[in-house]
Amino acid sequence: MTLLLGIDIGTSSSKGVLTRSDGRLVAQAVREHRTSSPRPGRVEHDAEGVWWRDFTELAAGLLAQLPPGEGERLAGVGVSGIGPCLLPAGEDDEPLRPAILYGVDTRAGDQVAELTARYGQDEIMRRCGSALTSQALGPKFAWVRQREPEVYRRMRRWYMASSYLVRRLTGAYVLDHHSASQCDPLHDLRGGGWIGPWCEEVAPGLEWPQLVAPAQVVGEVTAGASEATGIPAGTPVVAGTIDAWAESAAVGATSPGDVMLMYGTTMFLVDVVGEPVPDVRLWSTAGAYEDTYCLAAGMATSGAITAWLRDLTGAGYGTLTEEAAALPPGAEGLLMLPYFAGERTPVFDPDARGVVAGLTLRHGRGHLYRAALEATAFGVRHNLAAMREAGGDLRRLVAVGGGARDLWTQIVTDVTGLEQSVPRHTIGAAYGDAFLAAVGTGVAAREDIHAWNPVETTVVPDPQRGRIYDELYGHYLALYPATRETAHTLAARQHADSG
Repeated sequence: MTLLLGIDIGTSSSKGVLTRSDGRLVAQAVREHRTSSPRPGRVEHDAEGVWWRDFTELAAGLLAQLPPGEGERLAGVGVSGIGPCLLPAGEDDEPLRPAILYGVDTRAGDQVAELTARYGQDEIMRRCGSALTSQALGPKFAWVRQREPEVYRRMRRWYMASSYLVRRLTGAYVLDHHSASQCDPLHDLRGGGWIGPWCEEVAPGLEWPQLVAPAQVVGEVTAGASEATGIPAGTPVVAGTIDAWAESAAVGATSPGDVMLMYGTTMFLVDVVGEPVPDVRLWSTAGAYEDTYCLAAGMATSGAITAWLRDLTGAGYGTLTEEAAALPPGAEGLLMLPYFAGERTPVFDPDARGVVAGLTLRHGRGHLYRAALEATAFGVRHNLAAMREAGGDLRRLVAVGGGARDLWTQIVTDVTGLEQSVPRHTIGAAYGDAFLAAVGTGVAAREDIHAWNPVETTVVPDPQRGRIYDELYGHYLALYPATRETAHTLAARQHADSG
């Protein structure tokens, strides 16, 4: 029996799995890490201290769990990570600064406006599929060039989390087509390649990575990487992709009409479509496989709020969940806006802020926890409505990620009125990485994911709870515009106070 290794670099933790060629789990592991926020609106990772250290320790630890004398062969390695990210690298691939993370990092607002004015929103939408927002990579290139000219002067290449790991493992300088499709305005969505003139204008003088499919084998583990990780030299490595799309692969949400809900530090949604259907409220991207496209949505916080409440109250998740589950829908009169780090889709407002409405002295930590779960669910409903209006086909919702647990998935199903399928393994991206490695090395076929990871539970909406949430959803939609001016004023004060 052959083995597959998958490792994913997340926002606040990294996960790894070893599977057999039929998808059975052999071992899994998690490493938590810190995300740096040197100033409000800036979110970074240390590529060496987080990405590579997590990978090497996870790989070595997983391989050490193999029983001796089994004679099982490692057939392939898959990787994924947060994205789109920007890690500037110099002549010898040394990181020149911490990596600037995806849309939760909002530093490049001025550059978003500049590039939108230069190329025109209609033309950017036509060529790239998405309007420029904090998620886009092009403005972050421009920010480094303008604000850190010494870094840019030394910059020769650039990486995301997955492509950096591939480089360290194999020496290949590649990026998968999906990740490239989030590098607006530098990638042609329908054409599938870099927009050369725009690349040279926004980020002149750089070497651009070769574009490949996420499941394509791009090299083999080198002797040096083998020594650092314990992975046998010569083991094939596939290109990998951004974590949410590896999560989609992990649960088989890769055909038109499939919608993946990723329950993590942030909530991410991917609706698979047959052709691009751009909408300014969402992102239009390439899919995990070559013949698909996606409408994507992302909330800036979800699990991050529950972690904040855990740390603030000192109560564990089990206690908070038990207390929240004992409360009725609506948390006895609490309504929360989950914009604790601004918001991405569909409002695209980095200066939005969290709001708790209806708070009284009788409310406790369980009320706040339930209100947070419900706020995330209302955000999911808001994004699904935008997807449907854009032309998305929402036929099958599949839950994945560490937060895909009974109470949270039930609340989301009750709020949206849509069934959710929960597969056997909700580990997420690392499992998808292993499957992409299996596909790329010929160990498995694309359709084998349904045997690897069959649906085990279907979450069905409760009509009575749904009626309560329908009323609250209208108030949720009204709360943001009613508080936006105050939130922006407070955000400006926060920026000023931080220097």
